Amino acid sequence: METTLEFLTTREPGRAVHRHWPDEVKAKIVSESLRPGTKVSEVAQRYGLRAKSLFTWRTMARQGKLILPAPQDAVEFAAVIVDPPVSEPPPKAVGRPEIVLGPVTIRLEEGASVARIAAIARALAAAT
Repeated sequence: METTLEFLTTREPGRAVHRHWPDEVKAKIVSESLRPGTKVSEVAQRYGLRAKSLFTWRTMARQGKLILPAPQDAVEFAAVIVDPPVSEPPPKAVGRPEIVLGPVTIRLEEGASVARIAAIARALAAAT
């Protein structure tokens, strides 16, 4: 499929040829120059314009003065709503550990080590 670009050319006495590029054409050229891996100077040369002019058009596009066409491979994003984390109830304060064996309750000192609790549990298990 072939694309046709149109632009107006005027020649003023004593001056170089001056082209008037429609905004749609500028936008297409700027869009092409923004593709990854593309060199601005190569795009400018392909269309017969100065790289400086293309850089000016790119600046216009960044400022919103030149509206670029939507890319053909446009990526769309969806909003994601993340619920705040559910707070868990605070852990119960560790007090004095207790070992209950039938009607007998053994209360150990606060902060008793695991080894001490295990030793008492083994002794109780051996006694029964």
